[in-house]
Parts: sequence; C-alpha cells; structure tokens
Amino acid sequence: MKIAFFLSQYGQGGVERMLINTARGLAERGHEVDYLCPADGAFLDGLPESIRRRPLPMGSRARRRALATYMADEQCDFVIVGKDDDAASALAARRRSRSNVRVIVRPGTTISRRLAERSKWKRWRTYRALRRIYAAADGIVANSTGVRDDIADITGVPAAKIFLVRNPVITPDFHGAATGEPPHSWLMPGEPPVLLGAGGLRRQKDFATLVDAFARVRSDREVRLIILGTGHLEGALGAQARSMGVVDDVALPGFVENPYPWMKHASLFVLSSLWEGSPNVLTEALALGTPVVSTDCPSGPQEILQGGRYGCLTPPGDAQAMAEAIRHTLDAPLPAATLQEATAEYTMERNAAGYEAILTEIHARVRSG
Repeated sequence: MKIAFFLSQYGQGGVERMLINTARGLAERGHEVDYLCPADGAFLDGLPESIRRRPLPMGSRARRRALATYMADEQCDFVIVGKDDDAASALAARRRSRSNVRVIVRPGTTISRRLAERSKWKRWRTYRALRRIYAAADGIVANSTGVRDDIADITGVPAAKIFLVRNPVITPDFHGAATGEPPHSWLMPGEPPVLLGAGGLRRQKDFATLVDAFARVRSDREVRLIILGTGHLEGALGAQARSMGVVDDVALPGFVENPYPWMKHASLFVLSSLWEGSPNVLTEALALGTPVVSTDCPSGPQEILQGGRYGCLTPPGDAQAMAEAIRHTLDAPLPAATLQEATAEYTMERNAAGYEAILTEIHARVRSG
C-alpha cells in the first residue's frame, strides 16, 4: 500500500515522535511511505531514507492546496493524521482533489478533559466539529482504551468501531539512544537521588504539583528534581521553587530531543499530568528500567501501570499523595526487569503490525463494497 502521513505544524511532543515511529514501522514492512510536514522540526532526522519527505509550504491555505495536489497526483491509498485540525484539512483536501484516498485519524489524548475548563459554548462548538470529522474519517485508531471510550462518548461512533493500537514507543534503536555518560552532573554516581519529569511546561503537565511534592520530600531527605521541557510556565515554576526554598535542588534544562539518558540515570520518573492519552514518557521510563510514580489521570497511566502493579498511582493535583508515593518508591523500587514487563505491547513492530492489519481491513472493505 502507499501511505502518506500528514502533519501541518511541528512541535516537540509525543504526536510528532509517534507518527514518525509508525511511518518507520510501516516502511520496514514494505509499504511505500511519504511524510508530509514542515521542512524543519524535531525528530525528523529519525526518518529513514526509504521514507520520502515532502516539505509543506507555510500558511494553512497553501498547505491545504499542496495536500490536495498531492492527493490528486500521487493516488495514495491512505493519509494518516495525528491531530484533529489536520484531519479536517485532509478531509477538505480530499474533497478538493476528488481522490479516493482514505483518511485515518489517530486521536492521542482525552479530548473531553482537555476541553473541560472551556465554556459550554466552546465545548459544544468543538464537539460538533469533531463529530463531523470522525464521521467522515475512514478509520479511527486510538492509543488507549481511555482515548477510545472518550472519542466514542464525544462523537457517537461506537467504541467497537474504533481500533486500538498502542503507541510505538520502543524502536529498534531505543536502548542504544540511552547509552553514554550521564548528561548532567546530578546524575553521576554517588550523587543524591534525582526525580525526573518531562513534558511541555504548561497546565496539562501540572509540574506545579510535582514541585510541591518534591519540596515535601526534600524536607526530610536529600533529593533533587530535574524537569525537561519548555513552555510558558517556566518562570512560574522557578518562582515556586524559590518560594518553597528548593530552588538550588531544581533544574529546568529546557527541551531535550533525546531524553533517554536522563531517564536511564534518574532514580525515579514522575508523571504529574492532569490528563493524557497514552503518556510516552511513562512507557519510556519503564522500558529503561527506571521506577515511576504517576497520577491516575485520564487516560493511559492506569493501563500502562496495570492498576498500580508497575508503579504507584496518585490522584491528580494531590501533592501530599504524590510525595508519599515518591518516598515509598525511592525506598522500595521495583527491579528493572519487572518494570520492563509493562512495555511489551508498546514496540514499533507491534504498532506497525496493528496499523497494517487495520489498513488491510479497510482496503478490502472498500474494494468489496
């Protein structure tokens, strides 16, 4: 099959990395894969030469025209998108091109929780648009049961008709990327334990609760905190650390394209999010044998940690409960081999096989019908 991936704007998050890994996996299974995205962006070096990169022009209208031209000229079988706005663009481009390409949407987060604090009018308007998008899509692939159920509730598409394929977190070169010397002096042998967080410095990740929990742990033992990422809350987090008297033990190094050495050498990884879809950083830490603590946010952590079997789950926003879980895990960490058991479904190979089965089923259905 000929498969295109479409990403109109490039950030530094999990969507970008997971789409690249899915593209890689499908290319390795012998499919012809194109990648339509901005000319520059993080993680793009991870695309092998077998995948043809098609840089997109600037501006939403120009991108949509370029996508329609691509659909008309290339006659690909599928276009896979990872964001709702891109799904709307792909569906509009298909109408314009009058092609038979099938559009596959990959929702990656619990949309209802992301929109919970918006006005009733904005939620209604967004939900109405999402119902149109998902009704017109030829396939929907969720990365967790929580995301699948959320999409079903919002759009009216039965959950049984939404496919489930876990994220392709663990690639063939994953463990190799984690080798090397510790990337920070705090991570060197003999230093105090280091807690690690990673993600955009924005409300969703709720690093304010992590800093609060860290300060409580720091009050009775020597420990440090590193948070990887950038965002508009960086100044607020620094100010919070100063006000709590722990600023000398908190580091904010910014965005790191390869966080795996940091995870491997950390004593504990903490996910403090208010909502997720299937948090890749949690899976990555487990795959590297690093103990974890996570909020029991919708959705993903409950599934990844199998109800707390592979790491403590705490209520979102509860700094005291998080501090207690951190202390417990530092004192009695699970063995690395046990933690790695939790990640068996999250490989690039399993993901590619899942997508291939879905695309084959849709392709056969279209040809027969």
